[in-house]
Amino acid sequence: MPTTLTLKNIPDALYDRLKLAAEMHRRSLNSEAIVCLESVLLPTKMMPSERIARARELRAALPAGKFRARDIDAAKREDRP
Repeated sequence: MPTTLTLKNIPDALYDRLKLAAEMHRRSLNSEAIVCLESVLLPTKMMPSERIARARELRAALPAGKFRARDIDAAKREDRP
């Protein structure tokens, strides 16, 4: 049976981000908070072989020659997401 949880003293910046995310995903604040908690506390288990296969699929979908390891490393050093 679901339990009710009340959160107090949520920092304004965190509330604003949660509210924006809820609007973007067309969810209520409550639903967005639950999704966020589930994604952190109940992550989907993936076998290492599945993760590697997915990474290879993503890499194969990139334009050839556009993303080199040194370019990615340079971007990381520039604090890009």
